[in-house]
Amino acid sequence: MKDLKTAILIFANSAEYEATRKPFLYSKEVFESLNEHTLQLVKKTNLPYFLVTEKEQRGSSFGERFINAIQSVYDVGFDSLIIIGNDTPHLTTSKLVKVNQELYNTDIVLGSATDGGFYLLGIKKEHFDANLFLKLPWQKQNLATVLTKLFISNSISVSSLEVLSDIDNLKDVNAFINCFKKVYANLYHLLLQIRIRNAIISTSVFEKFFFLYQSTAYNKGSPI
Repeated sequence: MKDLKTAILIFANSAEYEATRKPFLYSKEVFESLNEHTLQLVKKTNLPYFLVTEKEQRGSSFGERFINAIQSVYDVGFDSLIIIGNDTPHLTTSKLVKVNQELYNTDIVLGSATDGGFYLLGIKKEHFDANLFLKLPWQKQNLATVLTKLFISNSISVSSLEVLSDIDNLKDVNAFINCFKKVYANLYHLLLQIRIRNAIISTSVFEKFFFLYQSTAYNKGSPI
């Protein structure tokens, strides 16, 4: 059995940049926590790793930046890569170690996300085709499905992980709070603060609207 030289690629933006793309309440603090958590679990695998943020990414589209990041790691001599982001709190060190082991017996390991993308891609260098990857529907809801079909159509074996959720918006925040026992404590408290503050803001807006309605309801000519 060939001894694979595997690295982990963390393709993730800084918390400051993520907060501009996903501007929910406390988003910067949430992604600071996620970035720190991701680095911790990656370091525990004892595998070499590379962190590629918006400062190192090259390309005019997401697909180009993602593909160039993969190629840059292969260019320094690795045989396989485990590629992850920073917004999947349920990802663990044990899962990453398991993926590394699975790559000895399968060509591709794919962890699909509930939004149709993927949170993890384990791939051997021999199966990475930059031209084919450029044609994928990046940041679309059918990305994981199209990627799986592409591999299978080329007789490349795919091992699928459990489907996990990531954090992009307030709906995702509420979903994670509802299953908080599976989320580490620091993130849970941040998400709980978001829910509380959002509820306060929503109540305040309703009260102001109700007061305005009472003040103008009998003025037949004034729009509310």
